Amino acid sequence: MEISAGAVKELREKTGAGMMDCKKALTEAGGDFGKAEEWLRQKGLAAAAKKASRVASEGAIGSYVHMGGKIGVLVEVNCETDFVARNEVFQSFVKDVAMHIAASAPLYLRREEVPAEVVEKERAIYREQLREQGKPEKVWDKILEGKLDKFFKETCLVDQAFVKDPDKSIQQLTIDLVAKIGENVQIRRFVRFQLGEGAAAVEKTA
Repeated sequence: MEISAGAVKELREKTGAGMMDCKKALTEAGGDFGKAEEWLRQKGLAAAAKKASRVASEGAIGSYVHMGGKIGVLVEVNCETDFVARNEVFQSFVKDVAMHIAASAPLYLRREEVPAEVVEKERAIYREQLREQGKPEKVWDKILEGKLDKFFKETCLVDQAFVKDPDKSIQQLTIDLVAKIGENVQIRRFVRFQLGEGAAAVEKTA
């Protein structure tokens, strides 16, 4: 099947993938754009881990203001090239992440950045709860790990369930984007402001 240059260009602009990959995807999919995008996604997922170590110094700073100006968010998301940074798919991702931060109010970017004293304080609270509940000490460690995992999923941005699709975490959403555009993508830092709670605004950097 003959794949036109126009079709290849259209798929590239939509996904941010390379020209040769787009042409091969369309060929494999018999010209079907939906199947071609899925082919690119599957190909990208396999390579996502390899891309994680590549330098991502381009990107965009997204913003979101909610509730009539009472909540505001700035978030920096990095990619590898200016071409992808200007891509509609990437820009949409940045906006979605900013909106998610406004809605979910994460305290940290990822669990590795949660201060040790905060983690230990949570452990102490959970231990006291288990003691009051009369749980046998031999099962405490397993229960504590489960409770801490839940704590991280509630407070760390990349572990949170995406507000527009709770079946996916922000981390999975990022991996899906890497698969689609073929570049390393990193949420670098964010800051969230809430009117009247300036002292509680949190900024976390990678």
